[in-house]
Parts: sequence; structure tokens; C-alpha cells
Amino acid sequence: MIGLFKRPAKATPPDMSALGTATLALRMGPGCTVPKGCIGVVADQGGHTRRVADNTRIVLADSENAFCFHPGPYGADLLPFAAAPELGLHLSFAVDAPDPRVAQQRFDLYLASEAGDTLGLCDFSEAIEAALQQELALGHLALPPCTTLDEWNAFRGGFNQLLYTRFGISVDDCVPVDLGERVDYAALLLARALHTPEVPVPPQQPVAAAAPFDAHASDAKALRRLFLELPCVMHGLRMAVLPPGQALFQQHMALLQRLDKVSLSVNTMPDLALAAPGETLPADRQLARTRHSLRAAAALDDAWALLARLGLAADADLAPLFDDADRIIANLEHECAARRVAVPVLESEPA
Repeated sequence: MIGLFKRPAKATPPDMSALGTATLALRMGPGCTVPKGCIGVVADQGGHTRRVADNTRIVLADSENAFCFHPGPYGADLLPFAAAPELGLHLSFAVDAPDPRVAQQRFDLYLASEAGDTLGLCDFSEAIEAALQQELALGHLALPPCTTLDEWNAFRGGFNQLLYTRFGISVDDCVPVDLGERVDYAALLLARALHTPEVPVPPQQPVAAAAPFDAHASDAKALRRLFLELPCVMHGLRMAVLPPGQALFQQHMALLQRLDKVSLSVNTMPDLALAAPGETLPADRQLARTRHSLRAAAALDDAWALLARLGLAADADLAPLFDDADRIIANLEHECAARRVAVPVLESEPA
């Protein structure tokens, strides 16, 4: 697992001209200075982070990485429903101000566990859009046609909490927008018919080959997320405020114990390419292991969304939320256990 946290060498300082516009964050090398108006974040291999003020030189230990981000504000157009690309939401957001009540800011953890060398606004907006579409599809958020003011306020409250919990950002404004003029319906229908990405390609222009799937990189990124984020998910679940009574308390304790075992499994996960010491795992089994780690990371996203709903839940909502937590943890248990084995197992989709 140590190899997952090695810091890539930086020959030259990164280009910081796009920070605050098209780029939210960049990886920084030792000796670089945090630009004015930006914030530095230093993360060690265990996911612990500390912030560095602007105009300060970054000093790193051997096991540390550094990032620099601009708090914004930023704007993005989102599609809440993939089947209705003309209906959009314009989102204005900023990276959340430091919360003195917590030991680690959520956006800092996001940088440490998910960000690469560059965190672009486009990629970050796609992650927000995917989280929004997932919650709407599952019915955890509601945005019905002819939304009333009360329905809109309920949606905004849930959406704001989701973005704060999942990404560590605060919503300045969110308004409906008509994206119909930007949608090429002919190209959209053709792409769906051909099962190709919904991007029109001009005639006589060669189509670029898709990048090959890198099982090792995908597996390492998923395991890194699980290694760094599961303890924070456990902490968030542990902080849930329970009403008087033993039934929910016992269920709560059982969920935490199961999550603790999942975290231990992740911390002792075998290398992707090894079936046993000195024995290489076949390529098809390596790919299967990667699929299991990616599914576990998807269950981790569900867990963050659950914590957002817990933050707004009344006492009467806790029982169904704990039932959903049971489902999410069961998916984590199954995928992590399947990721560990070297022999083929019957694969199934998460519940």
C-alpha cells in the first residue's frame, strides 16, 4: 500500500494562471510559494492534512504531497436529469471556509484522496453532476415538474447539504436555466442510437482512439479513496444524534463495528498483481479485482450521500436511514471481500 502514496517528482513549477477560473487546484512541489489569494494544503500518506497560508513557501516531508487551491467563487451548468438535457441548473459555489469545529476540512480530504495533478472546473462539475443525478434517481432528492416553492426549498436544502458533505463546498446560488439552445438533438439521438459518447464529430475528422483502461491506476485510486475516506465516514456516522432508546443505539453500534472491519480489510488489501507471495495473478483476475475496488468506491460515494441526509434527518427518519446504511455497508463488505480473493468468484451488481 505504501507505493500508492509516493509523491511524483516535479521538474518545474506548475502554471497557476488558471487558478480561480478553469482550475480549482494544482499539485505543488516542495519549495513552491502559495500564490496570493490561494490556500495551500499539505497531506501525508495517512490522509492527515494541514493548510498553508498564501505567500508562504511549502516545505514537505518525504511522505507528503502539497496542493494549492483558489476558493472561488465558481459557476457551472448542471444537468439534473440525463434524459432531459434542455433542463439545467446554474450553480454558483465556493470552497467552504475553514470550520473550526472539525479537525480536517472536507475539501482538503477530497484533494488528498481524489485529486490528481490538476483539479479542473469541468471535471469537478462532472463529479457534482453525477452526485446530483444519483440522488435524484434514487429518490433521495426530489425536483418534480412545476416545482412549488416549498419543494424547491426542500431540494435546495438537501442539495446544499450533499455538496457540503461530499465535496466541502458551499452553494452561493442555484437557479434553473434553459439549456435548449446548447443541445444538438440530432447528434444526441444519433449518439444514443450508436451507443457512442454524446459528442458530435465533424465529417472528415478522425476519431481519436480511447485511452486504454489502466487497471493498476484505477485500482490504486479506488483503494486510496477507501483507505483515506472510510475513517472519516465512520466518524460522521458515529456523530449521528440518536433519540432515546436501545433499538437504534444497538443498530448504530453494529453498523460502526462492521465499518471498522471493512476499514481493516482495506488497510490489509493484497497487491493487485499477486495471487500469493511470488505468484503473479492472471490478467483477467486483476481486472476483476479492479472492478470490485471500483464498486467499493461507488458504495463509498453512497455513504457520503447518506451522511448528508443524516445531517438533515429528524428522529423519525433515522430508522430508514440506518436500513440504507446497512445496504451500503453490505456492498462495501462484499466488494472488499471479493477484491481480496485470488480465485474467481460469482460477481453480482451492488444492491
